[in-house]
Amino acid sequence: MSKKTDIRCYDYVNHPYEKVCDALVHHSNQVFHNATKSAETRAENVAAGLHVKVAGIEFGKEIVIDIQSYTDVLSARKKELAIRLSWKAASAPQLFPTMDAELFVYPITATETQLDFRGQYEPPLSIIGRAIDAVVGHRIAEATVHHFVSEVADYLRNNL
Repeated sequence: MSKKTDIRCYDYVNHPYEKVCDALVHHSNQVFHNATKSAETRAENVAAGLHVKVAGIEFGKEIVIDIQSYTDVLSARKKELAIRLSWKAASAPQLFPTMDAELFVYPITATETQLDFRGQYEPPLSIIGRAIDAVVGHRIAEATVHHFVSEVADYLRNNL
């Protein structure tokens, strides 16, 4: 089994926390589908196209996002929504990294909300996959996650 690699990315949405949470809890498939301009949505899963350009080369793969849970965190200091999700390649998943992550959503101000993606991905192909990841794979994974979070934030900013 390969060693997992941590990855983190965040973005902001200029809408109130409650409005963003409502969209993500009740319409997450639609949000992820539309944000990634996917061709197919399924119950509790969403197939999405992740595309990113690194060093002038475009990489892209259709993925399946599995939304595993939604957890509200309410305390005296903060409120937060955590969406646990994972993704893998829609075809030949054994040849591509898998991602396990949580998308944390929390208020910054009364009219601004932060999306904070914290995940771990696992390169495929054991030692060969780790070598590829060390050379270029981690840059592709980071760029892909950044693109995903930016697209979700853009969709929420423009459609709420």
